[in-house]
Amino acid sequence: MRKGFTRKPQGNESASQGKNYITPGGLQRLKDEHRFLLTRERPAVVEVVAWAASNGDRSENADYQYGKRRLRQIDGRIRFLTKRIEAAEVVDPEAPRAGQRETRVFFGATVRYANAAGAARVVSIVGTDEIDLNRNHISWMSPLGRALMKSAAGDSVVLQAPGGTEHLTVQEVCYKCIPVEPFREPPGSEASTKGLPRRLSLDEEGAKRNGHKR
Repeated sequence: MRKGFTRKPQGNESASQGKNYITPGGLQRLKDEHRFLLTRERPAVVEVVAWAASNGDRSENADYQYGKRRLRQIDGRIRFLTKRIEAAEVVDPEAPRAGQRETRVFFGATVRYANAAGAARVVSIVGTDEIDLNRNHISWMSPLGRALMKSAAGDSVVLQAPGGTEHLTVQEVCYKCIPVEPFREPPGSEASTKGLPRRLSLDEEGAKRNGHKR
């Protein structure tokens, strides 16, 4: 075990550095949602708006007003997803690493640490689009993620949390698959209400193609 040290994030360290780091699973989830909105949900809502517009006075037409508002929401989300996908810098936690990048905490690491009371917790460090507190997936830009960054087993770090300062001891650092919850079509979506056939996700399409090649 290495001799511990105490590290505080420096005030001049930028949290974002202009990078949109993301795991392969996280990027696919963004792509699947983007595809769903663009090819299924938006066309379905456009159809509703066209039908509502044909029913007369649009100013008092609730279906028309709701449809137009929903279209604005969808278009905003599509623009957001497009920018996130274009800016994505994919980091595979399972990719081979050498030197300090194998033993220290960087993006994609799974870390076990303990607080001053000895209570242990395991977290995985992921992108801002992949945060899932139910799975202990935290952002690399979060206070905890930044406090753990570049530390190794045996090191002590200082977490400046909203509730006060905490001293944490890093117990283990490893790199392994970080399962990301896949995108699922919302059951109340306009596309599902209309009973349109579901499009395969990128993973499902790849599996289907590979199956046909056998």
